[in-house]
Amino acid sequence: MAVSETADAPIVRRRPRLSGAAKLGVRIIVSAALLAVLITKIPADDIQPRNTHAGTLAFLAFGLTFTFIGFVLSAWRWQRVLTVFHTHVPLRTLLAHYLAGQFVGNVLPSTVGGDVLRVSRVSKDTGTADVAFASVILERLSGMVALPLLTCLGFALQPSLREVPQAWVALAIAAGTVSALALILVVAGSPQLAGRFAKHQNWMRFVGAVHVGVDRLRHEPRRAATVLFAALAYQASVLVAVWCAIHALGVSVPNGAVLAFLPAVASAQVLPISLSGLGIREGLLVLLLHPLGVPTGKAIGVGLLWYGMTLVVSLLGAPAFAVGHRDDRTDGGDPTTTTAAAASHTPS
Repeated sequence: MAVSETADAPIVRRRPRLSGAAKLGVRIIVSAALLAVLITKIPADDIQPRNTHAGTLAFLAFGLTFTFIGFVLSAWRWQRVLTVFHTHVPLRTLLAHYLAGQFVGNVLPSTVGGDVLRVSRVSKDTGTADVAFASVILERLSGMVALPLLTCLGFALQPSLREVPQAWVALAIAAGTVSALALILVVAGSPQLAGRFAKHQNWMRFVGAVHVGVDRLRHEPRRAATVLFAALAYQASVLVAVWCAIHALGVSVPNGAVLAFLPAVASAQVLPISLSGLGIREGLLVLLLHPLGVPTGKAIGVGLLWYGMTLVVSLLGAPAFAVGHRDDRTDGGDPTTTTAAAASHTPS
């Protein structure tokens, strides 16, 4: 009888899920397909500057310098977020973690993102994985405030850009980013939604930690302003680096357009559907810059050089990644690092 009941029992089939390697493969395919479609539409010699001279090398050098400055400012922004949790980590330590994360995310694309590495390592400095996870999430969210602000500033300084045929794309991305941020903040800031997980001991406590951070930022406007200022400084350094890439390729783009359009590109390229934004970034640059007289090849070249500068500076994170994290804390604590939980929530 027992055998019959067992035989008649329904078979529960699990839905197949893509593994981490499969997801990475899909992102590589998407990036390769998008780039192939773009590159096959341009002349082979249209992507390089017409006149190679010392000025080109100078712009490249300045672009790399400001890319590194951006990394430093991003680590500072991370430090400002950690102060919201009354936690202090030296800037040099955070910069090492950030460079290691950039190295993993840009040079060694894998199923484990750079943000997961940062959560894992800074949790040993803070003594808790909850704060580490929440600090990385809030640092990312601060960019969702800064980028739309820069786009609006660009249109305000040069109102004629609103007449550009594809200008609505940049405005739509900015509006979509703000809407997504508002939804996230409503959920994260609600005591009934994310707040009810603040005292949980399982992986849901990470959600509760984000709620705690959002709530403190709401009640401490001075700290919130400092985080926003750091986010704006970081994004401004990125724009300067891309401005250098534009001039290195001999492209003429109004400064107002750089301020209005590039933050929208930066917002869209973080979507986890391609590898490091390849294809998405270049496609949007073609769409937004072509009405300004920028050839398709040049626009793609700006995107590739933007990525290339980030890739080169990310190599500085190789030593920090190889050495690992050295725990210098003297309190004898034993922090709990839940990388798997962080991986399921950390944005790309």
